[in-house]
Amino acid sequence: MTSVPPSVIASVTPSSASANGAGWYRREEAIMGTSIEVELHARDRREAEVAIDAVMAEMHRIDATMSPHKVTSELAILNAHAADNPITVSEGLVALLGRALAFSELSGGAFDITFASAGHLYDYRAGIAPDAAALARALPLIDWRHVQLDASDRSVRFARRGVRIDLGGFAKGHAVDNAVAILRGLGIRHAMVAAGGDSHVMGSRGDRPWTVAIRDPRREGAVVAVLPLQDVSISTSGDYERFFERDGVRCHHLLDPRTGRSPSGVRSVTIIADDGLTTEAFSKTVFVLGVDEGLRFVEAHAGVDAVIVDAQGALHYSAGLQG
Repeated sequence: MTSVPPSVIASVTPSSASANGAGWYRREEAIMGTSIEVELHARDRREAEVAIDAVMAEMHRIDATMSPHKVTSELAILNAHAADNPITVSEGLVALLGRALAFSELSGGAFDITFASAGHLYDYRAGIAPDAAALARALPLIDWRHVQLDASDRSVRFARRGVRIDLGGFAKGHAVDNAVAILRGLGIRHAMVAAGGDSHVMGSRGDRPWTVAIRDPRREGAVVAVLPLQDVSISTSGDYERFFERDGVRCHHLLDPRTGRSPSGVRSVTIIADDGLTTEAFSKTVFVLGVDEGLRFVEAHAGVDAVIVDAQGALHYSAGLQG
């Protein structure tokens, strides 16, 4: 079984390729603060290496552009200076920000990349959360409409000082989408690409669909559901990825933009759809909305399905996965 940490496990056998012949090839690297895994079927080792090299290069490119932790990244430059004057960014970042803002509007603000205006006040390793006063000062800064995007000249400006954005898993979903496009352009038909909790499965794994298992949010190594899938993206958002507990309350990195605090109604949300940007945005949104409202949101959009593990550990499925 090949692990795709931290939330989705793609069940496969070890590489069946001969030393240089046709078969399955796999590589895993640490990029974008997570594990990047590629497994694909190729005619020979050279074809596999060219394809995997191209995917990893794209992952590094996106990390260099969109990491909030690299001071030279476009995202870090925006956070440092976009409240002072418009900042010109790359076409790729303009397009991604446009998708993020459109989804913020669609979700009624349940998905909002300006959550980082409060999110930066948390330190999950040190177990630090903002006090009520600090959170009250940060909350007015969380509003996707503070991000003023002008696609005509590729400029971004923040309407208020103190606004920060974080693309988080959204950039990983974007990276997986780009990786899949690269593999298809190179003639690869059967593959799995994973970036942490965001994955895409292409074609099949041998003579059967890929088997994707959803991990148990409270028991490492255990699973709560297994799904046979082909040619889809999968994203899981869980409260077990980065967290600490205080007075019996779990503070995790999935913040409700409306409160700046961690929702407690669900433990994990897995979304299945055609592309990674959709699955990542929906997984964050449904986590914030909770089981009932989240499922209604999913059911209102064709081509999207969900598996939710609620706060009691019970499973909930969207209609497309039932029966």
